[in-house]
Amino acid sequence: MRPKAASFVDLTPSKLKSGRNVALAAERGSREAKQIMAQGSNMSAARPLSPHMQIWRWHITMAASILNRAAGVALYGGFLLMAVVFGAALLGKADYDLVAGLLATIPGQALLFVITLALFYHLAAGLRHLAWDRGLGFTPATANATAALSFLFAFLATVAVWGAILLGVL
Repeated sequence: MRPKAASFVDLTPSKLKSGRNVALAAERGSREAKQIMAQGSNMSAARPLSPHMQIWRWHITMAASILNRAAGVALYGGFLLMAVVFGAALLGKADYDLVAGLLATIPGQALLFVITLALFYHLAAGLRHLAWDRGLGFTPATANATAALSFLFAFLATVAVWGAILLGVL
């Protein structure tokens, strides 16, 4: 016969500080556990709070990390857009022309520009992470430089691709 989970709870006062042990001990009727449960908010007030966004000084590596995640989300949207384009092409010329016409508008072109920028930034950030996997680039100066180079590469590559598109080369 398998024992109940509550039978493994250590009811000594030093062990009652964990929330799971307190809850299980309270179920078994421990007076100290019931007192701790009654205090509730007083226990959390003594714990340190994690730093808030306003406490941290913004730096380029923090922005690079956040933008890498945002670029990943934008690429997800880009792949969904690509699926819509392919789906419209499968449905016929009229449907494809409708989607292509929407993407040819200024908002559509802006969306495609942002997706292209996200693609190149995510590529550069991925290469940066590959270097980190090899143990390279962890000094603050190198991390800052590679973050700046990632931004620069993404911008220049996007402008080059869209310049070629607008000039009719691509």
